[in-house]
Amino acid sequence: MAPAAPSVDWPTQVRRALQALADPQRAPAMQAYMRGQFVFCGIPTPVRRQAVAALVRPRQTASELLAHARALWAMPERECQYVAVDLLARQHRALGMADIPAIIDLVQAKSWWDSVDGLAGVVGDVVLAARLADPAAQQAMDAALRHDNLWVRRIALLHQLGWRGATDCERLFGYALAQAGEADFFIRKAIGWALRDFARTEPQAVVDFLNGAGRGLSALSRREAGKHLSGVL
Repeated sequence: MAPAAPSVDWPTQVRRALQALADPQRAPAMQAYMRGQFVFCGIPTPVRRQAVAALVRPRQTASELLAHARALWAMPERECQYVAVDLLARQHRALGMADIPAIIDLVQAKSWWDSVDGLAGVVGDVVLAARLADPAAQQAMDAALRHDNLWVRRIALLHQLGWRGATDCERLFGYALAQAGEADFFIRKAIGWALRDFARTEPQAVVDFLNGAGRGLSALSRREAGKHLSGVL
């Protein structure tokens, strides 16, 4: 009897599914868009998600999710990191505050806005759920805001995106002011984005902030925050 074929681990299954759809004609443009920092298979997002849909659907434990995300992060193709983000986002309910440091580790590896912003959504989902049971859970983001790594600080600035009425206004405005002196484009952009998102729920609160303490924000942050708002001086 022939020996059984060795099982293929989950991350390798994902990578093989992606490699089967690689498009060498599309890959160079995708790489150029990310300033040549990453290797791409050349797979559009809808095609990529469809290719791995059956793989990311089954429930995994937190330890499995994080182990698989780390394995995908170690693979060269950027689409592998995108699958990792999609996996964590899809199954964020399996994660808790104890898993935030592991996600922050991913934030600091192969960092660019495409992966960081996706992970910000995962962190936000986890923190919001945890805050229902423990109001102090959001203090983890206070620490993230003081982190040496600018991408971790961006996570802190963006973690309340989509929270709407659950947004902690004091933190939102306080974080913006705390990072107001940061010259980095991605931090300034994040400040404006976070404020603009909340303005969809409480426009007058954002207008009042921009006309008051927020006058000291950078022009970029104020421009981003003030989109679709009237009354900003």
